[in-house]
Amino acid sequence: MRDEGHSDELLRRALIDEGDSAAVALRVEPLALCDALTVIFHGRRDLGTIQTYVAHGGLGAGTAVGASELLRVPCDLDLADAQDREEAEELYQQQARALRDAIVAADTVLAVWREPLEEAAGPQVTVDRSIELDARLPAHRLMPVALVAPEHQITVTPVCSARTLAEGRPPVGIALAQPDVAWVYPLPEDPGHCLEDFFERAAQHAHQTAEWLEHQEASVSRFLELNGDA
Repeated sequence: MRDEGHSDELLRRALIDEGDSAAVALRVEPLALCDALTVIFHGRRDLGTIQTYVAHGGLGAGTAVGASELLRVPCDLDLADAQDREEAEELYQQQARALRDAIVAADTVLAVWREPLEEAAGPQVTVDRSIELDARLPAHRLMPVALVAPEHQITVTPVCSARTLAEGRPPVGIALAQPDVAWVYPLPEDPGHCLEDFFERAAQHAHQTAEWLEHQEASVSRFLELNGDA
């Protein structure tokens, strides 16, 4: 893996390699909820894509990174429209900046969520920097950072849509998830309003689940009555 240190320096060179694979690291810092993140663009000729991963820390040249340390983010580079190396460099700069800006914006917004989440769900809110989360999310994660309120089993994390970076900055939202319900809110939305809405959705889901279980219990009871009469 090649790393040119500072993100602005790295943006000056394109992901072009004479071999069958190449990797470039883009360090993103400073951030509010972690020291730094490193975006890794990895291109392999046999896969036909330039895939995007995000890892914790400011990874240096030659650093070995295991699969368990990488979060796959489905916002890949697309340099196919470049007519030459110079155009490829320009496209890479634009697309890498778009992803970097999306991560910085999401980190900033997630930090703003912490206080409203503590007010609504209890003060024991923690920052979870795991690559894998227990929560089931309705969209792809953008970065390996989440807020967790254990008292209410709520996970809050930035998510994004799957698309190439050639389409511009990826649409990013904030996902709220409990074991049985999840919802995505637009990034600029007011956290307090979103939490109120989410609690209403969770209560409605719990009510519907209770009704369904009651219905199923009644169905089984009738079946057992029929069986007893046989």
